[in-house]
Amino acid sequence: MEGARGGLVGIWGRPFINLEPYLDLTQLASLDDEICYALAQVRTSYTGGSHKAMGIVPPSLAEDPYIDYGQVIRGFSEQEFATFVSLGNEPGAFDARRRHEYEFGEEREHPLTREQMRFLELKYGVYFPWKVFYELVPGGYWSEKSTGAGKDFTREARLYFPRTVAFVRALPFREIGRCTLLGLNANDHGTVHRDGEPEEQTAPDPFITLCPRGTKRLFLWDEERQEKTPVEGRAYWFNDFDYHGVEAAPFFRYSLRVDGVFEPAFLERLRQDHAHGG
Repeated sequence: MEGARGGLVGIWGRPFINLEPYLDLTQLASLDDEICYALAQVRTSYTGGSHKAMGIVPPSLAEDPYIDYGQVIRGFSEQEFATFVSLGNEPGAFDARRRHEYEFGEEREHPLTREQMRFLELKYGVYFPWKVFYELVPGGYWSEKSTGAGKDFTREARLYFPRTVAFVRALPFREIGRCTLLGLNANDHGTVHRDGEPEEQTAPDPFITLCPRGTKRLFLWDEERQEKTPVEGRAYWFNDFDYHGVEAAPFFRYSLRVDGVFEPAFLERLRQDHAHGG
């Protein structure tokens, strides 16, 4: 696939697709009001923080100074490991002498608790980019994010985010497999990474990212050319197998990402408008 080593693969030869012309975004200001009010009340989590250990960062940024929790956990002594698992859900289930056999974190057998994430942050200086993470539709493993079988909006999401839930349900998806809010605190940046190996991809994963305020400042990173491509718009689709990150800013920013299967007519309309230089 062209650009697979480190250049941009994109979608139909384009870096990204601006979806503003295809969606009714008149409700975004109202959704922003609801989302911010709800986020102030619900329990959120962290995400990110292990991209280096997962091997999904560009080589040019693999030695940056931001500490990765996967690397930290791999270096634990027996005592450090015992302290770490004491903050988990089942501390008695682990043998510190076998600590290298366990895998912790995203897409791993043992997800981190919020207490463990806070401890890694406070004691070891781990950088968690997205410190506001909330699942309206839990997606399971990353490989399952596009299938809606057995999934739905949580009861809490329906209670605190009713207008947002209604808006997402009206988007051009045949099924929804995952719906998440991802927020960056002031002065934090989204570490550059990609969500898969381009050589293994047959087609870009379908999803819509919505930025009600249009202030997220996502960019795509071309490792071969060592250059950024800003992603513009309050609604967009990009190839998440391309390297991407988020610029720092002096205020909180967030986006709503919806994964699933596009309605065939919507996908065909996008294809006709963009696949041949339209």
